[in-house]
Amino acid sequence: MEVVIAPAEELAGVAAQAVAGLLRSMPDAVLGLATGSSPLKVYDELVRLHEQEGLSFARARAFMLDEYVGLPAEHPQRYRNVIQTELVGRVDFAADAVRGPDGLADDITAACAEYEAAIAEAGGVDLQILGIGTDGHVAFNEPGSSLASRTRIKTLTAQTRQDNARFFDDDVDAVPRHVLTQGLATIMSARHLVLVATGRQKAEAVHQLVEGPVSAMWPGTVLQHHPHVTVLVDDAAASRLQLADYYRETYASKPGWQGL
Repeated sequence: MEVVIAPAEELAGVAAQAVAGLLRSMPDAVLGLATGSSPLKVYDELVRLHEQEGLSFARARAFMLDEYVGLPAEHPQRYRNVIQTELVGRVDFAADAVRGPDGLADDITAACAEYEAAIAEAGGVDLQILGIGTDGHVAFNEPGSSLASRTRIKTLTAQTRQDNARFFDDDVDAVPRHVLTQGLATIMSARHLVLVATGRQKAEAVHQLVEGPVSAMWPGTVLQHHPHVTVLVDDAAASRLQLADYYRETYASKPGWQGL
């Protein structure tokens, strides 16, 4: 696990360059797209690279991490619409190149199995963008989630619904109680995980993620078992890290050829 501590405004560029480097070397790469606030600046930077430097997504495909259950197709907070607004509609993805779990499916179990099969059929995800919740959830794998879980329906905790109320005019009752989410084992199958976390409210989750014991109580800690994880945090999110100075020294001394 590589930990990069840098000003918040620099982190988006680091993450976007990882995506750009992949697409330039492998134009048909499969990307994993997260929603929420953490990746928004990353998407803005990818759009800039597309518009100003010709970065193309035309041959790429992408899979979304999660989706609310039951939100109408036209709802602005439906994650398929959010990702369309923030990234997909601003670059040159081919039609139908981006898929998400079907939160409106009549048969939820079948829809989850079909989504897992689609990821496998695509050859798996090459680079997965992630955020982390204040309680350590990754995607919507809430505390207590199985570390071996696959795409399935989950019930959101009161904390997660409260955290997400800001996207629903601060009305927690408007936040759905159920979601479809890639499981932790699904996420762990991606070849490179890039997690972005900023702000002091994420400090404890980041500390547990990087330095705590692997536990279902902090689901993100399973990433410690992944061979290629990049954790991008600002000073505030890194404020609980016991080895923060070492992480800074390591990144500053990193060989230029190594990349992320």
